[in-house]
Amino acid sequence: MMRCKAGMTSIFLGAAFAIAVGAMPAMAKECYAPDARSQERAFSRAVVTEGGKSVWLGGQTGSPNLDFEGQAREIFSELDKSIKAVGGSGLKDMVTMTVFINDVRLGDRLTEIRKEIFKDCFPGSALITVSGFARPGILIEIQGTAVIGGK
Repeated sequence: MMRCKAGMTSIFLGAAFAIAVGAMPAMAKECYAPDARSQERAFSRAVVTEGGKSVWLGGQTGSPNLDFEGQAREIFSELDKSIKAVGGSGLKDMVTMTVFINDVRLGDRLTEIRKEIFKDCFPGSALITVSGFARPGILIEIQGTAVIGGK
């Protein structure tokens, strides 16, 4: 009889461990940026996810009182908070972004900021130059998609 109890205890502990490991969020994305151009410009050619919860992030702008870098950093901070508020880990969960700027000369500075923030696993990205925004003083707007959890 003792043998049966020990076996049941082992099964129970094994099941509890499997549940606990399964409940841990895994890396939800795999970034594909194989060439120098994607590394130089801080974007992935493709981002692969499997499972997880998709989060569509609305267009975010910064304070019109700030310069370009200040607005960009404020936007990334707000996107990070939004992702965390819905159960994610923050910006590392972003899989794609569309960035709108009103001066093409600001693109290089944005690339430097993205490299700093995302390190080496960049979201897929499009950079679009526009003639203006909904409010005076806005220099950049970012919208995107994040995937939380998954395999």
